[in-house]
Amino acid sequence: MSQPHSAALLVLADGRFPAGGHAHSGGAEWAVTAGRVHDVASLEEFCRGRLHTSGLVAAGLAAAAAAGHDPLLLDQAADARTPVPALRHTARRLGRQLMRAARATWPSAELDALAAARPRGAHQPVVLGLTARSAGLTPLQAAYVAAYESVSGPATATVRLLSLNPFDATGVLARLTADLDAIAAHGAERASRVAAEGVDALPAASAPLLDLAAERHADRPVRLFAS
Repeated sequence: MSQPHSAALLVLADGRFPAGGHAHSGGAEWAVTAGRVHDVASLEEFCRGRLHTSGLVAAGLAAAAAAGHDPLLLDQAADARTPVPALRHTARRLGRQLMRAARATWPSAELDALAAARPRGAHQPVVLGLTARSAGLTPLQAAYVAAYESVSGPATATVRLLSLNPFDATGVLARLTADLDAIAAHGAERASRVAAEGVDALPAASAPLLDLAAERHADRPVRLFAS
């Protein structure tokens, strides 16, 4: 691949990119309702936990897709790492929305092929990685976007859910930068082993509380966020 287009990283990671993430809280709404997130300190703890579990898994999948590994095989690997139906539904819904935005922004035959193979949506991290590849980004850059999204969504949602000061929410993200560096690097390193070891080399960290929360949140009749 040619020299990475670093500016494309800013476009893809921008919260205004029309990928549908604004409608999802990444589990933060349930955490607020349950009293687990109630201030800046608890938000930071929640985001750090999410980053090191679902964020790491997403970073690995995105990096592997950006490296050119079979997206259908990666989509199956994502399914295996997403045991809860509510989260699988959310991941595919977000993947479908991201695919629409990606094909309009960075058209490619690879995106077209995945859209045709998964008309109801592939898992969002897989689509994200393939989008990064189409935009000329590296696997590590794709991992960064996936890791960042895993915490920026909950932080942004909590501003609305708790009327949290936006400066405080941004401070949480700033304090997580070292963790973000480590998770992105870890995800990309594991993705680099897929060619030799298969998809079992990818991270498979679990977050049982997030899984249970997703199911409970999906059953709530009144919700501000879809997930």
